[in-house]
Amino acid sequence: MNYDESAKHILQKIAAAGLEMPETVVILGSGLGKLGSSIDGCLSLPYAEIPHFKTSTAIGHKGNLLVGRLGNTAIMAMQGRFHYYEGYTMQEVTYPIRVFARMGIKRILVSNAAGAVNPDYRVGDLMVITDHINFMPNPLIGPNESLFGPRFPDMTEVYSRRLRTVALAEAARMGLTLREGVYVAETGPTYETPAEYRMFRMLGADAVGMSTVPEVIVARHCGLEVFGISVITNQAHDLDSASGFVNDGDDVVREADRAADKMTNLFRKIVAAG
Repeated sequence: MNYDESAKHILQKIAAAGLEMPETVVILGSGLGKLGSSIDGCLSLPYAEIPHFKTSTAIGHKGNLLVGRLGNTAIMAMQGRFHYYEGYTMQEVTYPIRVFARMGIKRILVSNAAGAVNPDYRVGDLMVITDHINFMPNPLIGPNESLFGPRFPDMTEVYSRRLRTVALAEAARMGLTLREGVYVAETGPTYETPAEYRMFRMLGADAVGMSTVPEVIVARHCGLEVFGISVITNQAHDLDSASGFVNDGDDVVREADRAADKMTNLFRKIVAAG
């Protein structure tokens, strides 16, 4: 099985480096790879060297698997992810999640750069994901991987209430304000039109992006605990207010990079809580 071949390769590298096997994986979205520099005693494994892993082609995704310690806690981090819009299948996009499950990982912390749909949100805000709306193909379509979970996994509480509570409490101690909201995922790679922003608002979404949900669905299928957070990097515009406005991928990365320090401090606290 390819999952086990990939898992064995990573585990051997961790053992050879004399590192502790983590129980938590952090997936770093666009521009958030900077958090990786805060991982101590870091082992860096390029995706290209891990059997059956794909490579990241998106802006701001370095394409390394990092292993080390964040604060006093062992951690593994994906410095970049795979996207459906890169031309990968949903099985390829979510492949690392099943590998991590085979390695014994217990929880996944996912982050992303997202556009604000909620008009009260501002660039630089951090939004804890409470739920999602999926406009992407479901990654569980096809033969069920019964080794990992049931055919129809429950999605009532996708994002761990326990970890959300920890995040809000730690943020309050840090004097950091967190938003809480619904993330809507669509395929990209175009940014949304003003009409689409209006539609997403009507559906109850607060932020929109092009990732995260496929990984989360597979993580829940595998029985992993999930926490998600979005960095708001651009704001929605209605057609009558959009004159002269242009969404730009480089701007998204810059705004995410500005939020990296806040994200690093918060993730350190969440990871320590286990």
